[in-house]
Amino acid sequence: MKTSVVFSAFLALLSLASAASSDGKSSSTSTTLPATFKPPQVFKNANLVHIISVEKNYVKENINVLIQNIDKEAQDEYFVPFTADQMSRLGGVEVKDRKDSSAGPFVAEAVELDQESDIQYLRIRLPKPLAPGAQQTLGISYYLLKAYKPLPAAIKQEEQQYLSFSFSAYCPSAYTTTKQKTEVKFPSSTIPDYTKLPGSGEVEEFPQKLGSKLTYGPFDEQPAGAVQPVNVRYEFNKPVTHVSRLERDIEVSHWGGNVAFEERYTLHHRGANLSSLFNRVKWQQSQYYQPSGTFALKEMKFPLRVGSVDPYYTDVIGNVSTSRFRSNKREALLEIKPRYPVFGGWKYPFTIGWNSDAKNFLRQTATGGFVLNVPFLEGPKQPEGVEYEQVQVRVILPEGTENVKYYTTIPSQSIVEAGIEIHKTFLDTIGRTALVINARNLVDELRDRELVVTYDYPLMSALRKPLIVFGSAIAVFVSTWVLGRVELKFDTGKKI
Repeated sequence: MKTSVVFSAFLALLSLASAASSDGKSSSTSTTLPATFKPPQVFKNANLVHIISVEKNYVKENINVLIQNIDKEAQDEYFVPFTADQMSRLGGVEVKDRKDSSAGPFVAEAVELDQESDIQYLRIRLPKPLAPGAQQTLGISYYLLKAYKPLPAAIKQEEQQYLSFSFSAYCPSAYTTTKQKTEVKFPSSTIPDYTKLPGSGEVEEFPQKLGSKLTYGPFDEQPAGAVQPVNVRYEFNKPVTHVSRLERDIEVSHWGGNVAFEERYTLHHRGANLSSLFNRVKWQQSQYYQPSGTFALKEMKFPLRVGSVDPYYTDVIGNVSTSRFRSNKREALLEIKPRYPVFGGWKYPFTIGWNSDAKNFLRQTATGGFVLNVPFLEGPKQPEGVEYEQVQVRVILPEGTENVKYYTTIPSQSIVEAGIEIHKTFLDTIGRTALVINARNLVDELRDRELVVTYDYPLMSALRKPLIVFGSAIAVFVSTWVLGRVELKFDTGKKI
């Protein structure tokens, strides 16, 4: 039963993707409401636990909430408020039932309001309407990018880096919350500054600090929209790696039996700037005595699929030789080092690429079609994490491909648009079919999520290129033979 439900959902998603691709482009659906819109007070939060993780260079938030329908009718729409600035940096939204893993799917979509409103809403559609008086436990997870500010904003290259983060001790909610608490997890126990609040009950003061975790609450009943601004400052002596744009090309070749990958990065370090000029001597000394004690980005590791070959690494200058590739039966790891250590405020664009056997990703169905299963996002795997503001994935299929459909396990709220384009290259006549998907606000925790592309490749389309090559070669030989038969003679004499 469960297998059939999953299969039906998969087919439904493929159908939606096919319909979206039929007119070339499709954008994410949204609903526009007036700026005065307020969610109807049909729910209350009986208990809420808000978990904020700042352990990496992006914020990961989890809201575990027990909701109760207090209306007289069944309800299936639950709203979560965000500021307009947060909504622009929000990504990776996923919702599930904490007590029933088979419940779903939960659809989360942004509700567009007039620009006059600073509050935006994320609408969660419950898979089944919640009956009056009934309760359901929701697990809402999402990421916020570009959430920190270095404090101080400029430091010496040998100093420790500190970041500042602001949030609300009360979890922002569109409904009354009976009981709640907020937990904040840090990368270390070095938290020199944080906002203190009056406690309640046996606790005299919030937050309670336990190692690398701060706990605000539990708080008593709070009305809808209640906020309590809080600021924390903590040590983060790691790179704050931000990719403003990633262009990822996946090119499929049936005749070559190969899938070629290329990724073009525009990378920024959003940490503290240097207060003085970079000193190469001090850098070499620090790398000798304390190689891990720096907030500069000095290397990246890219775990690739087993069997990957022919890696390359270039930047705007050209080939970069500071790379290492390890490949065996168990792993394929590309390690790269930028030409220079990347400090706060610096930018480093670069390109990597590699090839892989098509049999690792491509298979033919019983009906003659093809299924391509590749990761939507790969990229470096760093202890401090990596965030991606804009991601464009292009799947370049063979010339003449038809009936292209796709499905991805990337959260739908992060997909901006998808469409079909024509990509022309050498020896093409009509051009190759390219599926282009634009996404935003992704993080490295979503790496290796699937992108499944199905398509048909007729025999005549497969034979088009070799026939063109053969015909072109014959035409060249015939032309050469004809030109060789032409006799060019000049008559210099004149008979009388």
